[in-house]
Parts: sequence; structure tokens; C-alpha cells
Amino acid sequence: MNAESLLVSASINIGFALLILSLFSILQKQPSNAPIYYARRLSQHRPVSLHPRLSVRRLLPSPAWIRLALSITEDEILDTCGLDVLIFIRLFKFGINFFLVGSLVGLFVLVPINYLTGDGKQAGHSHSLDAFTITNITKGSDWLWVHCACLYFISFYGLYLLHKEYEAILVKRIQQLHLMRHEPNQLTVLVREIPFCEEHNAHDCAVDHFFSKYHPHSYQSYQILYDGRELDKLLNQSKSVRKKIEKLRHRSANKKQSMNLLESEALRNDVEIERLKEQLRDIGYKIQFIQTKDQLQAKELPVAFVTFKSRWGAALAAQSQQTSNPIIWVTEMAPEPRDVLWKNLAIPFRYMPLYKFGVYVSVTVLTIFFAVPVTAVQGIAKFERLKKWFPPAMAVQLIPGLSSFVTGYLPSAILNGFVYIVPFAIIEMAKIAGYVSRSRKDIKACNMVFYFLVGNVFFLSLLSGSLIDQIGEYFNNPRDFPGRLASAATAQADFFMTYILTNGLSGFSLEILQPGLLIWEVMRSHIWDRGKKTRPYLTSLPYYRTIPFVSLCMLIGMVYAVVSPLLLPFLVGYFCLGYVVFINQIQDVYITTYETCGQYWPYIHHYTLVAIVIMQITMIGLFGLKSKPAASICTVPLLVLTLLFNEYCKARFLPTFYQFSVKDARDRDDFDEKTDLMEPNIQNALEAYSPPCLRPLDLEDGESRSMQPLINATT
Repeated sequence: MNAESLLVSASINIGFALLILSLFSILQKQPSNAPIYYARRLSQHRPVSLHPRLSVRRLLPSPAWIRLALSITEDEILDTCGLDVLIFIRLFKFGINFFLVGSLVGLFVLVPINYLTGDGKQAGHSHSLDAFTITNITKGSDWLWVHCACLYFISFYGLYLLHKEYEAILVKRIQQLHLMRHEPNQLTVLVREIPFCEEHNAHDCAVDHFFSKYHPHSYQSYQILYDGRELDKLLNQSKSVRKKIEKLRHRSANKKQSMNLLESEALRNDVEIERLKEQLRDIGYKIQFIQTKDQLQAKELPVAFVTFKSRWGAALAAQSQQTSNPIIWVTEMAPEPRDVLWKNLAIPFRYMPLYKFGVYVSVTVLTIFFAVPVTAVQGIAKFERLKKWFPPAMAVQLIPGLSSFVTGYLPSAILNGFVYIVPFAIIEMAKIAGYVSRSRKDIKACNMVFYFLVGNVFFLSLLSGSLIDQIGEYFNNPRDFPGRLASAATAQADFFMTYILTNGLSGFSLEILQPGLLIWEVMRSHIWDRGKKTRPYLTSLPYYRTIPFVSLCMLIGMVYAVVSPLLLPFLVGYFCLGYVVFINQIQDVYITTYETCGQYWPYIHHYTLVAIVIMQITMIGLFGLKSKPAASICTVPLLVLTLLFNEYCKARFLPTFYQFSVKDARDRDDFDEKTDLMEPNIQNALEAYSPPCLRPLDLEDGESRSMQPLINATT
């Protein structure tokens, strides 16, 4: 790719982003689009200031939403959205801080050295932008020590920022857990693989006997769970019937208003509504029968939520082995009630490894098949080589400017298009892995998506791009991984520039525009739901989709921080745009569906450390290719220090994100006892974990409003 192709890609992406952002600033002012662009505000009954009357101001783009996003503070985000959302936003701020300093070092130190001290041979060979990269440096040149020093500086600066973030987020996690003392999950333990009581032919009595005997001072009560598949089926039928009744009523009301409703048609509608009401009552009777104690006892699961009198007792029970057999009486802190995946609790704990193994196999197969489009994309990007292998491709050059479009913009656009569907495929796979909470499912999916992107978008792009240049050379000396990685990385810098431009400018612009919801709303309101009031389109922040892509761009930037510093300013713009876009989204669009109090951060920290390690390994190989073995040897201690830093963070910070300190639990208990809040919090915990299948059906308005089970399943 030459400078012209890069310029074409940048122009297309910048123009597309400006067009989309301008369109968004206009559409968000239209009252009819409020359920899309202000879904969070409407769901919280917060005022939305829109101009009801059509005016010129409503039809002109405005940067007001950017100014508003920049005025939001971290404390406001923490108070309104939670620590998980704040960590996600701080990921963008981390990227801005890191790449801003990296850009200054690269543009004012490395780029002048690369351009002025090189011999120019590499630049003129095939990649015109190589004159500004380390590729242009003469082999054995002492100027490579400057690159080594910059590598040390950038690495230590990255480690400093990581340590600072880990420390700050750990403090916020402890504070957040203290503020969320009222949450029932702090007093509740999830117990699985409960042995069957032969004497009473049930699991529930075993729970009471066991915890009364071995946790006599802290045990309070329990909620046994049941196989709710039959109840879920009936509840789905009742929802379907209620929708039909609502649809008939809505249709009749519309026709009455337009005076088009015939008396015979009105009579038919009334008869149909009465028939559906009778069907709904029959379903309700079946549900009530299944919810009787005798029927439920036959559907008991070896799973229960156990409530304790103190957080101290819950922490001890959740984090200790209950018997000498570790696969019975398996305990862990319960997730939030809104976070529980009730259906997955029916999966036997001993089968969980098989479910997870099946998911990993599926992701591996997806990774292998994805190699085809990635290789094809690199074939387009390497157009000069492709012409020699496939002569008909030369026809592209007959149209002026088309070659630059094909090699500059098209490969990154195609790759982003293919990659876009990957997170959705992986989250569907994660659903069958048996995770007991949405947060755990999303975190595991996030992890799988990240490594999928690293393997396919990064490494496979490097390998396939280099393979088109030098077929088979990667397999001649498999032990020369650092050198091969370095050689491939220098050849693919321009492609990753266009990838970041497309992923950032186009991706973030489409994220804020929400074109899918816009199209759906237009179709819904004009075809099958005319005149019906639109409810807010409530969705949660897609961590599993956004964090891996942002982390991948972080990895690309770090690997090229010393190799090709011209890439870094693009990343500063990438993270700035992402910061503004997602501040707007979390304030107006996305709702909070769970709160893990910061458990995403250890994964983000790990992804960033992986990026730093790959950067250092690449530079070790690159110094070797540049006939500077002393610099390679000097980089090895840096790699060792980075790995030791990782071990330090795992020992110092990581346990507090997954274990609950007994001291902190006792301090919270003491605080609640002094403020007379312990009893209300215990009562809240007793009532919070009633399974959905035990909640009664309200036949009057079709909503299941009562949160109390029909029977008292706790003791």
C-alpha cells in the first residue's frame, strides 16, 4: 500500500464519520426518535428536552452532544451507571494517556531518526511509508539504541499507568461494595450439588440440616430451586395470549376512532377476546396447580440460595470447602438477583466442564474457518503481488483511483464487516456453557472474542500478508518466531492504519447512530404497529463486543509504537472519538443490567499486558533482523520485568476482585448494626431470590407484578 491508498482510506473514513455524526445530531433532536436515542432517560422518567415544533434548528447538525459528553465527570458515571461502566470509560482514557505520550515520543524522536538516518533503500523498495518506520534504519546502526531506549520508556510508562489504574480501581471497588451493602447478594451464597435426603426424599431438608449444623451462628434461611421448564412454557403461552388480546383491543380502538368498525366485526372481536381470556384463565389454573408444594417437590433441583445473618458468615461459607468431597456442597457468592440465569442453574455442576469444552471447540472451529476471509482480505491489500498471481485483477487499474480504493479502503472495510458478526456468534455459544449469571457469561465471551481477534485479525493478518510476499518461509524455521513476527509486523503497518481508521471512525459513528434500530422502528411504526406508542429500546452496554475490539486496537498500537510511530496519532483520535461516543451512549441509551463492582478490570489489565509483551517480543526479533544482537539481549530483561510485574499484580490486586475480605465483611456488618440496617437487609435477601417460575400470574392486566411466590419455599 502506498501513501495515496492510505490517503484515500483516511478520506473515505473521515468523510463517512462526519456524515454519520451530523446525521445523528439531527435525528436525535426529532421527538419520534427519543425511544432510540434517549431510551435510558425515558426508562428512568428523566426529562428529555426536545423541540416539539418543526424548526430550522431541529434540521441543523450540532456538536452540543459532544460538549455534554465532555462535561460528564467520573463521579457522575459511578453514581448513575456503576463501576463496571466507569472501568469501560477509563479504558478509553487509558488509551488516550498512553498513546498521547507515545505519539510525542514517536513523532519528535523516532520519526526524524527513521527518516534522516536511514539509507532510503527500504522505503523505495515496496512500501513508500517505510521511510518513517524502523525499516528504514541501516542494519547495525547505533541509532537503534534510541529505539531500544524508547521501548524501555514506553513499556515502563504503560506499566506505570496499569499499576495506577489497578490501585485506583481496587479502592473504588471496596468503596462500591460498602455503598452496596443493601444488595442481597452480599448476604447470600449459591449452593450446588446438594445431596439427596433419602429419609425425606428431597433436597431442601438437607440444606437446612447441613447449614444449621455446620454454620449454626450465621445461617438464616434458604430458597431451594425447581426445574421450571414446564412453568416457563406456560408463562410463554400466557404472554402470547396477552399479546393477542392487546392487539385485538388496539385494532378495535383504531377502527372506532376512524368510524370504520362494523357492528359484526366488533362482535367478532369481542367474542375472540373473551375466548382468549378464557384460555388465559386456563393457563393460570395450570400454573397455580404446578406451583403447589406437592408438585414442586418432584421438580426440586440440587441447587439453593442460602441466606446468612451476616456478610462475614456468607463470605466464610462461600470461600471454604464444605466437605472432604469437593464436588458436593459447592458454594460461591451469589450473583445479583437481576444477574441470575435461572435456566442454567438446572445444569448439573458435574457436567459443566463438558458444556464449556463444547463451547471452546466451537470457538476453535469458528477461528479456523475465519482464516479464509482474512487471507482473502490480505490478498486484496497486497494488490501488487495479487496481479502477478491473478492477471485479471489488473483490470482494476483501468479505472483511475479505483486501485487506491481497492487496496486502501476495501480490505479494512471487508475485514470489519466479517469481524462484526463474531461477538454475536460467540455470545450465543457462551449461552450454552452453563454460566450462572449474565455477567460471568459476558466476561467469558469477552475473553474468547479478544483472543479470537488477536489470533485472526492480528496474527493471521500478519502471517497471511507476509505469506503472499514470501510463501512458505514461516515454516522453514519455526523457532525464529520473534524475527518472523518482526518482519511481518513492519510489512503490515499501513494495513493496520486503515483498519484502525475504519474500525474507529466508521465503527464508533455507526454505534452512536444505531442504524439497525432506526430501520426497525420505521418498519414497525409504518407496517404492523401503526399508531401504537413506542416503548424505549432498552439494551445493556455490550461489554463482550466493545472491550475486545478496543483492546485489539490497544495491542496494535503498542506493537507499532516503536516500529511505526505514525500509527499512534490515529489511535489518539480513535480513543478520543470512542470516549465521546460511549459517554453519550451510557448517559442516554444503555441501561445497567448488572454490577460486578469492577471484575472486568483484571481482564482489561491482562489484555494490555499481553500487548506490551508482544511489543517487546517483536522488538527482540526486529533488533535481531537489524543486526543489533546487543539491543535484543538488552530487551530480554525488560520482558522479564514485565512478566514479574504481572505476577506482582496477580498477587497484590487480583484476589480482592474475586474473593471477599472477611475484615471488610465484618466492618460492613458492624456498620449496619450500628445504623439498625442489618435486619432490613436480611429480610431483603430472603425475598430477593424467588425464582421467576414461582411468581404468580396476574390475570387482570397481564403483568406479573407480585414478586412473592405463591408458596413460602423458605424456612
